[in-house]
Amino acid sequence: MATRGLVLYLLSGFSVAILSVLFVSHPNYNNSYQNGLTSTNLALPHSPDGSITKTVWPELEFSWRIVLATVIGFLGSACGTVGGVGGGGIFVPMLTLIVGFDTKSAAALSKCMIMGASASSVWYNLRVLHPTKEVPIIDYDLALLFQPMLMLGITIGVALSVIFPYWLITVLIIFLFLGTSSRSFFKGIEMWKEETVLKKEIANRQETVVNSRAELLIDTQYEPLVPREDKTQVQILCLNLRWKRILVLLFVWVYFLALQIIKNDVAVCSAWYWVLFFLQFPIALGVFGYEAVKLYREHKKRKRTGNAESICEASIEWTAMHIAFCSLCGILGGTVGGLLGSGGGFILGPLLLEIGVIPQVASATATFVMTFSSSLSVVEFYLLKRFPIPYALYLTSVSVLAGFWGQFFIRKLITILGRASIIIFILSGVIFLSALTMGIIGIETSIQMIRNHEFMGFLGFCSSQ
Repeated sequence: MATRGLVLYLLSGFSVAILSVLFVSHPNYNNSYQNGLTSTNLALPHSPDGSITKTVWPELEFSWRIVLATVIGFLGSACGTVGGVGGGGIFVPMLTLIVGFDTKSAAALSKCMIMGASASSVWYNLRVLHPTKEVPIIDYDLALLFQPMLMLGITIGVALSVIFPYWLITVLIIFLFLGTSSRSFFKGIEMWKEETVLKKEIANRQETVVNSRAELLIDTQYEPLVPREDKTQVQILCLNLRWKRILVLLFVWVYFLALQIIKNDVAVCSAWYWVLFFLQFPIALGVFGYEAVKLYREHKKRKRTGNAESICEASIEWTAMHIAFCSLCGILGGTVGGLLGSGGGFILGPLLLEIGVIPQVASATATFVMTFSSSLSVVEFYLLKRFPIPYALYLTSVSVLAGFWGQFFIRKLITILGRASIIIFILSGVIFLSALTMGIIGIETSIQMIRNHEFMGFLGFCSSQ
């Protein structure tokens, strides 16, 4: 599978980071702390002298900063949701450098924007037909397979983000984001070439058609033998909604949220803390296992009866090896997302494309899954009072509009041009831009930390909370 190249790339970068712990000394530190970069890390930032950094919340008033932030937020939300990656790598630098928020507040507001854009995109996608089949445009099988493992991986990644030093997270952002963006870009080029060949074949068929009397007809327009039945908006909505599977995903969301809320009131590294932490594993593995067994049995049944039709959008055989491979992808994607503060969208979007999901369905499914992970973070941030409500409402409203109109514009553009590869190029561009913005800021901050002789090693998990 071509997917193995992407996963091996992610594994190699992540493994280098983990193994480097063995080679970096961990000197005694009493008054040093890592100024966290990741957006999902809930720990308060500390200054080098050990004091807690004050929260910076600018007033919401009309100015050039608000106008510029609105434009960037709108474009970032529109492109991010179309690509299925969210856009957190754009929002956090924008909120810190332009508006003036501190890093932690900017990260929390970024999650609000991602949630708003994702939710509006999901609502738009629920009213859109699948481009080729009479099935939902959201692949619920893949959502049930990846969402539990992705959320489990995010919690693991958030825990690791407390330990990892700032400079190493910056290196991982540059390494992994550039890798996934370049891989997606080449995937888009391949699809663009395939679409070009297909368009030429269709054009040739339309230009020259032979009728039943062997007469040559030039520039004849023809319709498919079985025209697609037009559906009302209500019928499309009913086709795209699968309530039983949505309820399962909501149950996982509520379960993880309840554990996170309870865990916030428990002493770090206490016995109850670790009990709550490991209680996340049974539900995630249980839902994943149920869906995996279902896909495995359906695949064997279809193979036995000679049915070559795919069970879901992924063009892979659901063998035990491939299912284990998907579980690794889910946990790895979530861990990297939690560690880097991306929430998993920067990994899940390219991953779905790698396993053979068409761009429209990959975008809709990744955005659907991302709605759960981002809203989970927003509720946690709200309970911890990490963002100002007026700014959150305003920026979320901008993102809601951007998510809807971004999907509307791109779908129309795909219909006109007949090229779904546009979605892949947008996804690649957003990831690449995020790598540049977060990488440049991370490098500048790391250089400043070196000049200030701040602690640059790995931190202890329990002492760093």
